[in-house]
Amino acid sequence: MSLTSAATLATLDKTGPRRITDLAVAEGVTQPAMTVLVRVMEESGLVERKGDPSDKRVTLVCLTEAGASYVRTRRQAGVDAYARLIDELTDDEVEALAAALPALLHLAELESHAREEPDR
Repeated sequence: MSLTSAATLATLDKTGPRRITDLAVAEGVTQPAMTVLVRVMEESGLVERKGDPSDKRVTLVCLTEAGASYVRTRRQAGVDAYARLIDELTDDEVEALAAALPALLHLAELESHAREEPDR
């Protein structure tokens, strides 16, 4: 699976159903590229398209249970990999890493907001 596909699934998991145009902006790709990506993920059973109940003209892309399961599995694999790596650190290194976490989380939030608002 491509990084853009995985990132799109993670975005849908985090934000819920989105328009293709919104997903394209969030992932930094063109709308036609996202349309193709969504079609491939739809054929794989990871996402589905549904009508927007508040605006019948709009189609939303939603995670399927298979897509949500994929995201959970990949996320847990990442957690497990980091846990194994952290086990190799000294106590001082673990302490330094823990001290850096608030700043790292802040950077992740800034990056997330920048992706959601690309005009800034």
